[in-house]
Amino acid sequence: METVDIATIGFTKTTASGFFERVKKAGITKVIDVRLHNTSQLAGFAKAEDLAYFLRAICAADYVHLPLLAPTDDILKAYKRDKGDWTVYETSFMQLMENRKIEHRLKPEMFRGACLLCSEDKPHHCHRRLVCEYLNLKWGGALKVKHL
Repeated sequence: METVDIATIGFTKTTASGFFERVKKAGITKVIDVRLHNTSQLAGFAKAEDLAYFLRAICAADYVHLPLLAPTDDILKAYKRDKGDWTVYETSFMQLMENRKIEHRLKPEMFRGACLLCSEDKPHHCHRRLVCEYLNLKWGGALKVKHL
């Protein structure tokens, strides 16, 4: 099976110029927003409508919101608000992806030239990394992942 290059990125702890330069330099053609909520005023330049415009104007990239790849409110609140344990979050989110059968609803080609976006600045404790790991497990390593 041919591998597909995919990137991931977070928007916190960076400037707009730093964010968009990384996207542009990586040659991203589509940003897939995997946040459950993408309209918060706290998101700054990464608020959905603004982000779609900036990506088009600055990077010539498309914007897609794909909440299928986001955790549920319950999973998010248990980890963020209630300061839950990462391993519990990880297990819950992996089970959610299994239940949703995302590997059957998506195809590797859909991720060609794409970048998964969420808020976390690093991928270590972020669900965008888990999405890639889960899909690679199910698809036999079809995704070649780079964290921007």
